[in-house]
Amino acid sequence: MSTTQIDRLRELLEPLAAERGMDLEEVRLTPAGRRRVLRVAVDTDGGVGLDACAELSREVSAALDASDVMGAAPYVLEVTSPGAERPLTEPRHYRRSVGRLIRVQPHEGAEVVARITAVDEAGLDLEVPGEKGRRATARRMEFAEVARARVEVEFSRQDRERAVAGDESTEG
Repeated sequence: MSTTQIDRLRELLEPLAAERGMDLEEVRLTPAGRRRVLRVAVDTDGGVGLDACAELSREVSAALDASDVMGAAPYVLEVTSPGAERPLTEPRHYRRSVGRLIRVQPHEGAEVVARITAVDEAGLDLEVPGEKGRRATARRMEFAEVARARVEVEFSRQDRERAVAGDESTEG
C-alpha cells in the first residue's frame, strides 16, 4: 500500500462522497490473506445511515471497477461511518460531537474528560464535571492546544435519564 495509491483512491472517492453531502473521513487499504480490504469511512453532520452507506458502496464499487486504481488483485470493499470512539481530528468532528463527552489530551497539562458545549473556528467550550459533589466548571480549549481527543461512549447519561423521567411525569 503506497501513499500514492491512497491519494489516488481519495481523488476518486472524494467527489462521490461529496455528491451525497458526505465527508470522506478515511481511506484505508490493508492486506487480508490473498485479498486486500479497502475501508472507506464517510460522515455527515447528521450521521450516516446504513442505506446511505449501501448506496455509496455501489457507486464506489462501480467507480473502482471502471478505474485501474486497485489493480488486478482481489479486494473487499467496506463503506462505513466512523466508529463511536473515533479520534476527533477536524473542527467538523468536534462540531458533530456537541453535547457528547470527550477525552482530551492537551499538548501541555493533564488529560481532561469533559462535555462539549460549543464549537467555533478557533476551538471548543467544555463543561468539566465536578468531582465529589462539586459543580461542573466551564473551560475553553483552542484547537492548537489539543494533542489528541476522542469521544467517550456513554451507556447511561444522567441528565438524559432525568429529562426523560421529567417528560413522562409532565404528560397527562
